[in-house]
Amino acid sequence: MLSTIADYTRLTKDMGKSLTQVAQQPDVSRETDYFLSHIGNVKTIDDFLKDYRLYSYAMKAYGLSDMTYAKAFMRKVLTEGVASKDAFANKLTDTRYRQFATAFNFAALGDKATQTTAATTGTATQYVTQTMEEKAGNQNEGLRLALYFTRKASTITTPYQILADKALTQVVQTALGLPSTISSADIDAQAKLIASKIDLTDFQDPAKVTKFVQRFAAMWDATQAQNDPSTNPALVLIAGAATSISMDTNMLTTLQNIKFNR
Repeated sequence: MLSTIADYTRLTKDMGKSLTQVAQQPDVSRETDYFLSHIGNVKTIDDFLKDYRLYSYAMKAYGLSDMTYAKAFMRKVLTEGVASKDAFANKLTDTRYRQFATAFNFAALGDKATQTTAATTGTATQYVTQTMEEKAGNQNEGLRLALYFTRKASTITTPYQILADKALTQVVQTALGLPSTISSADIDAQAKLIASKIDLTDFQDPAKVTKFVQRFAAMWDATQAQNDPSTNPALVLIAGAATSISMDTNMLTTLQNIKFNR
């Protein structure tokens, strides 16, 4: 079995080629063809929600498949749009809803909302990317997380964005060697710890993102292979990465004892 790092390198070395291969798979190609052929006929939010095939495709494209059933919720997201700071989507912590309402901006564009690049080819590209990550996750959950983090990294500007996203949180906790139980600590304490360990501006640099993801992948593989260390291909990398991670033996206790000037 290839390590997470090897899988990640193989896919990202030529991301365009990797995405094209996924797009050409029969099931993906069939759904994308249907979406691109029919989305332009949608003129209202009702039209959109009634065509389950179109609607579910779009929801998957923006990582919202688990909310496909919540049509009343999504109707509110689409109806209020994103122009007002008080719009429903803008009040939600999860930015995926804002991205969805921006791509299908019925509130601002009316019956022209499905004519934009974001609503058509942009959504199709998102769908293929999501599908690639899901398929990768079927074989290696660590690989799915690594790909997702790579895609989202440049949008991260505060620790709270990480903490609001379970997948991003898992990547950061794993890369820093933090126990998952740390998530039960005070949210401000968690944010302060992340800010002290990571310079978030580094995530604007693709090379530094790759380095961080490689550290995550090495830690992930080491964790997965704990019961059989002899099979873990990442131990050598871990030895090097560990020197750059400064942690107390009881990080949770340290975190919970952090004091703030309020």
